[in-house]
Amino acid sequence: MNFSIYDYKDFKQFGKENHKAYLEENPFPSGYYDGFFNEDLLSQILDEFPDLDVVGDVKFVNANEKKLATKGEYKLGDKATEFIRFMNSQPVLEMLSELTGIEDLIPDPSLVGGGYHEIKPGGFLKVHADFNKHPVNKLDRRLNVLVYLNKDWEEEFGGFFELWNDDMTEAVTKILPLFNRMAMFSTTSNSYHGHPDKLTCPEGRSRKSIALYYYTNGRPEEEVNEFLADHSTIFKARQGKDSSEETEAYISRKLLKEKKNKKRTDQIQFIKSLVPPVLWDLIKK
Repeated sequence: MNFSIYDYKDFKQFGKENHKAYLEENPFPSGYYDGFFNEDLLSQILDEFPDLDVVGDVKFVNANEKKLATKGEYKLGDKATEFIRFMNSQPVLEMLSELTGIEDLIPDPSLVGGGYHEIKPGGFLKVHADFNKHPVNKLDRRLNVLVYLNKDWEEEFGGFFELWNDDMTEAVTKILPLFNRMAMFSTTSNSYHGHPDKLTCPEGRSRKSIALYYYTNGRPEEEVNEFLADHSTIFKARQGKDSSEETEAYISRKLLKEKKNKKRTDQIQFIKSLVPPVLWDLIKK
């Protein structure tokens, strides 16, 4: 069964044709693509999408997020399982590499943080950068792909997927989560994104998606932050928009992180003072 409207031989060409635009998107490499998938097959996935309030594995309810999700494949429907395995297949991986310029992408069959996602009226996900290492195999997280399953979705329902600049002053890109829309972005420690405003869709409706994450063994040196070698989700407060409670929580986390970073910097500087420059360069490499 082919979930795409394209033949496999066309996948690489699709990636090549959209590569330049992807890299040039602001505030970081990203893009969204409508109609990539066979609508009938995607509708079958939507038909079997369960109520995650009832069968979901994870319920996030705190100042930074109010959302539902699954863990692994066990709660997925048959069509969703087949779809995710298709998205982890060689032709799709090659297309994603051509599109993003990230070579040797590795899928995550265990779906850590991926799978079904659902947000109901009043739900949200504050702006954040994702965890940067797979918690089990420690591969580097490089690409997020989101496939939206929301038919007849209106702008007034909200639920925009937002990509934010570093200083948290502006959502540079806003993407409405429309049915058969695939959004993706390159994942780094400052690729800030989220669905930060409360969902205003009618009761009985929800914002549904399938999330897939892709990894590599290492990442480019320019993307490495030696002070954030392995971090969990980093939430950011939007300037002038988030509540004082959320901002204070963010500041507390930031101060703790800065304290740890300073300690680590002092340790690195001490070691560096004991090591000849040539040897230090080799250690960094």
